[in-house]
Amino acid sequence: MGKVAVGVAVIGAATVCAAAALVVRHRMRISSRWSKVAEMIKELEEKCATPNAKLKQIADAMTVEMHAGLASEGGSKLKMLISYVDNLPTGDEEGVYYALDLGGTNFRVLRVQLAGKSGIKSQEFTEVSIPPELMVGTSQALFDYIAAELAKFVADESDKFHLPSGRQRELGFTFSFPVMQLSVASGDLMRWTKGFSIDDMVGQDVVAELTQAMKRKGVDMRVSALVNDTVGTLAGGRYDNKDVAIAVILGTGSNAAYVERAQAIPKWHGSPPKSGEMVINMEWGNFRSSHLPLTEYDNTLDAESLNPSEQIFEKMISGMYLGELLRRVLYRMADEAALFGDTVPPKLKTPYVLRTPEMSAMHHDTSMDLRVVGNKLKDILEISNTSLKTRKVVVELCNIIATRGARLAAAGVLGILKKLGRDSGEAPETVIAMDGGLYEHYTEYSKCMEKTLHELVGDEVSKRIKLIHSNDGSGIGAALLAASHSQYLEVNES
Repeated sequence: MGKVAVGVAVIGAATVCAAAALVVRHRMRISSRWSKVAEMIKELEEKCATPNAKLKQIADAMTVEMHAGLASEGGSKLKMLISYVDNLPTGDEEGVYYALDLGGTNFRVLRVQLAGKSGIKSQEFTEVSIPPELMVGTSQALFDYIAAELAKFVADESDKFHLPSGRQRELGFTFSFPVMQLSVASGDLMRWTKGFSIDDMVGQDVVAELTQAMKRKGVDMRVSALVNDTVGTLAGGRYDNKDVAIAVILGTGSNAAYVERAQAIPKWHGSPPKSGEMVINMEWGNFRSSHLPLTEYDNTLDAESLNPSEQIFEKMISGMYLGELLRRVLYRMADEAALFGDTVPPKLKTPYVLRTPEMSAMHHDTSMDLRVVGNKLKDILEISNTSLKTRKVVVELCNIIATRGARLAAAGVLGILKKLGRDSGEAPETVIAMDGGLYEHYTEYSKCMEKTLHELVGDEVSKRIKLIHSNDGSGIGAALLAASHSQYLEVNES
């Protein structure tokens, strides 16, 4: 009996020891898991680091590329496109002007009544979706559809819009596809993007196509300006504030435009504009430099994108890509450090499943238990029951990726200020018109960008630099450019 009791006791003790060993091993596994997570966070932080000295090198590289792009076509990764806009709105414009904004599966038609110094007296717009078959049909079918909607819009004009008799209606046309601009109101389509594929349109003047369609539909309207949305943002900003010299869009994509002295554009061979100035559409998303803090996540995102080796700067700073960079980091942490447990959540393998608005919502979560983070992980990635510690890691990663993007955007702005000689003590007041959903809605990003710009230029210069939100450059901005390039300006001035 005694031997049995001893045997049972030994087995019991062995079981307890084995259980204790399992607990210890489990704890060690968890501990080693978290140390691996911490190590990966530290590595990411180091690779994404943007000390001010590095940002100044990036700004200098941006300035060098700007000079090269202005010197000759193809001289730089920055296209530095001549917009042919040499008259920005002054705020004195009067009359009714229209805009057509075609940039995706919908298009908008707007009209505004400008009342000189009183500003925009009234505005109306309509939004129309484009049937999918027209996106892959013929140019005539697409533009006839648009012109028919323009005809309806004009027919429904209310009495509060007063067009002087004998005047032709004038339109600013925002066409958000790659175009080789030929004049302020003409440009050849280089290629389609965003799901459009109309072969007979490539290489053709988009303004001529629209003009012919308007004639067929009985719309008496002249296209006064073919506009890029960033140039439109600059126009809208200048209408409200005469000190606006730069426009930056931080949205799904990113771009910048600014006012350059005509004499500083060696590749410009036309007659000098009366104003002595020319708006340059930088296409800064394509900027690249050896100083950019690229990581393996950036390199694989780029390699697997639709446009490898292109738009490198845009892929580091814009709304299309920030959420995807976060997903890639989370996937590697789930795979190598078991961040979400022993298996990698299947949804985390889907490219672009995590969008930047969701990343922003998680980054801005101030609840004690980071409830928003928990809900987003559950709803989007189907990862349930995450611990507070895991949620804190996610917020930290959002912060690292967004901070790098915002600080790089600030370095880009500094590059433009340097090119214009507005980065030193004697610089005039400079207002920068900002637009885009990323800038408008991702508060941590925009605050970080503004703070970084202040750090880079110093207290004295930052007193003379102001960022303003200039909304709807592709709509209102285009209508304002139609006004500033009106065929009736000479008549009014004489």
